[in-house]
Amino acid sequence: MKTRLGLIALTCLLLPAVGTAQDAKLTMPDFSSLAGKATDSVNVTLSPWMLRIAAAFVDDRDEDSAATKKLLAGIKSIEVRSYEFDSDFAYSAADIDAVKSQLAAPGWSQLVQTHDRKNNEDVDVYIFVENNRTRGLALISREPREFTIVNIVGSVGVEDLAKLGQHLHLLKNGTPRPGLLM
Repeated sequence: MKTRLGLIALTCLLLPAVGTAQDAKLTMPDFSSLAGKATDSVNVTLSPWMLRIAAAFVDDRDEDSAATKKLLAGIKSIEVRSYEFDSDFAYSAADIDAVKSQLAAPGWSQLVQTHDRKNNEDVDVYIFVENNRTRGLALISREPREFTIVNIVGSVGVEDLAKLGQHLHLLKNGTPRPGLLM
């Protein structure tokens, strides 16, 4: 009886973890201690509410803006964490690996993997697909002096990422800002 009650209690405790494992939202480590060490940092968290407010200010009369508003309607949240340092490996690889390990969960598939051994740079892009629909995207870019993690939850096409990056000012002159989004 005690064993049975213990198994039921354990199952109840694990159910929320199983439910979130099937979600495209990644759990970010607490990088607040890195902000003091970083020479440059970007910390963006856009909740559904913030995204609705941003969409409300988009001009529907402009074709490009109307497309962006439609894109924002399918997105539930956006998180960006990017840090740049004066010295090599001032951040813990374990923190990055903790995020990357979540991408081994069912539903995640790797789209891009690049590795530059000479410069010790890696970029990984993953997509979360459920019922043949994109439900999220994750990007992890790391270099000796900087890293960037981007997690977008919701329906977003890979072709829409550049447009989204421009409207969120993640791109500079149509190309990714240094250290951000590759």
